[in-house]
Amino acid sequence: MKLPFEDRAYAGRLLGQALAKYANRPDVIVLALPRGGVPVGFEAAQAINASLDIMLVRKLGTPGHEELAMGAIASGGITVFNAELVSRLHIGPELMEAAVKRERQELKRREQTYRGNHPLPVVENRHVILVDDGLATGASMRAAVAALRQRNPASIIVAIPVAPPDTVAMLKEEADEVICLAMPEPFSAVGRWYRDFSQTTDEDVKSLLESVWSTEFSSANYTEKP
Repeated sequence: MKLPFEDRAYAGRLLGQALAKYANRPDVIVLALPRGGVPVGFEAAQAINASLDIMLVRKLGTPGHEELAMGAIASGGITVFNAELVSRLHIGPELMEAAVKRERQELKRREQTYRGNHPLPVVENRHVILVDDGLATGASMRAAVAALRQRNPASIIVAIPVAPPDTVAMLKEEADEVICLAMPEPFSAVGRWYRDFSQTTDEDVKSLLESVWSTEFSSANYTEKP
């Protein structure tokens, strides 16, 4: 795989080629992690003729060590905690509830920004492809996988253009399949592996989603409410 990728759209088209076995299947859906994962997911979904939606995830930071995730909340009212970490650090239910309340407000704001009144996608018994523009530690993607498990998909496939080998290895223990186009070492940062890594805006995300939702809506794909 030649690096760096030209931009997210190009990486998404390449990812679509790697996902060819999932093409033209009504039981497959692509869920992209905003913001940077959406242009990648858009191209990948177009390439395999799959529905596209988003998977919003907010990590729940450990009190005093916010970079350390004690859990996560995700689209669809899903909350998951790392029970071992919570127990080891003696984090009480009050602190856990406060973290959930704080992040739920931000998740709701982002859901409204991106989704508006558009219903949540059905994922039960479907093969769900989770897409981002790349992973470093993989914390958000791991949270997405854990949250998605609670919605009973047939399988979870993590698909990313680039990530470090140790992150990919870790995700392979949690997802049913991991497709990663490139695993360079040393890794440094996701943006290093793109020529154009300009910021994806909220407007970019909304525009891509609306272009898909305006043409592909069906009751079979969307029955859940935000």
